[in-house]
Amino acid sequence: MTKTDDMTKMMQDMLSALPMDATAMQDAFKSSAALGEKLSKVALEAAEKSTEISSKWTKDTLSKLGEVTKIKEEPADYSKAMTEYASAQAEMVAETMAAFAEVAKKVQMETVELMLAAGKDFSEDASAAVKKATEEVTAAAKKATVAK
Repeated sequence: MTKTDDMTKMMQDMLSALPMDATAMQDAFKSSAALGEKLSKVALEAAEKSTEISSKWTKDTLSKLGEVTKIKEEPADYSKAMTEYASAQAEMVAETMAAFAEVAKKVQMETVELMLAAGKDFSEDASAAVKKATEEVTAAAKKATVAK
């Protein structure tokens, strides 16, 4: 009565009785890592393109602002310069937002394509793993039945 069961031994025996295929886990990890790499590539390309767009917008804005700050002969020329700057800025904003929208659209399309491909791959891998596990469990159950 004072003897306690060795739970570690019981767990080891139980787990060794169940067939386990570590390659399925490794394949799943590799697939997951590959998907992560592809998604990271999409995100980094988008960040690079967005930075280029922002940089161009900043440079264009500063060059247009330089025209506003120049000395003018007539007071009316200052208001004309501000009007031209505001008009140019409105045009640049529209162009820049359209460029950002194109980047976002490209990221969205590439992400959807990757996720659909990954879903298909994961589904195929899962089906193969379940089929293999079923065969192994069936074989182990038959062996256990025969051993009795």
